[in-house]
Amino acid sequence: MTTDAGEPTLTIDELAARAGVTVRTVRFYGTRGLLPPPVIGPRRVGHYGREHLARLELIEEMQHQGMTLAAIERHLRQLPADLGPHDLAIHRAVVASWAPDTVETVSRAELERRAGRRLTEEDVDRLTAMNVVTREGDSFRVDCGLLRLAARLLDVPLSQETILAARTVLTGHARAAAHELSDLLRDAVAERDTRDVKSLSAHMHPLVVQALLTTFQRSLKEELRQWLDGAAAPKTPPGGTAAPGAGSRGTPSG
Repeated sequence: MTTDAGEPTLTIDELAARAGVTVRTVRFYGTRGLLPPPVIGPRRVGHYGREHLARLELIEEMQHQGMTLAAIERHLRQLPADLGPHDLAIHRAVVASWAPDTVETVSRAELERRAGRRLTEEDVDRLTAMNVVTREGDSFRVDCGLLRLAARLLDVPLSQETILAARTVLTGHARAAAHELSDLLRDAVAERDTRDVKSLSAHMHPLVVQALLTTFQRSLKEELRQWLDGAAAPKTPPGGTAAPGAGSRGTPSG
């Protein structure tokens, strides 16, 4: 079965497997109103779409950050009901950005539990190359704040070299932006009391993260739009004459 947009749907078992949770958990979230109801198909089988998976992943991320179920319910009630999978994924990225900057030593089973998926040896090698996981005998040193993101990158159809190059670009620009913002704020509060500085920092931190993420998202969408528009534009052959049928049709002159 597919959606109106032609996208394949998931059964409740497939949805639970994709999200790394149990079917019972999916049903529980549904009864609490945290997930929209499925589309009922033939034989009374419920079918779930990408928006269900994205919302379920957002709920799991918030739980991973230590939010109570009541807090998650309040948070989700504030979101527009028609948020699509892409917007939900961006929202989950904001939540994930507050993951504690901690490194822990865990077993293979615990590593897979925290990653939310089974990991092959190739997967572990890729996580190691991303500097998210370090092997220590039968155990693993894990950057807990980056593990979930890195695990999702395992499914991205890009080479490991491209992912690492992208990480280098993002890290470099993020550090440069953080340095310039820190200098700006430091100058703005240079004459203030230490308590005022700490208070300002606490208030500015989430605002700056939100602003950076929103600005980057919009900039990236614009770059992708220009790239795709350029790729779709008709090619002009050597000599400057457009291919037959390309561009506007004018009346021959002369």
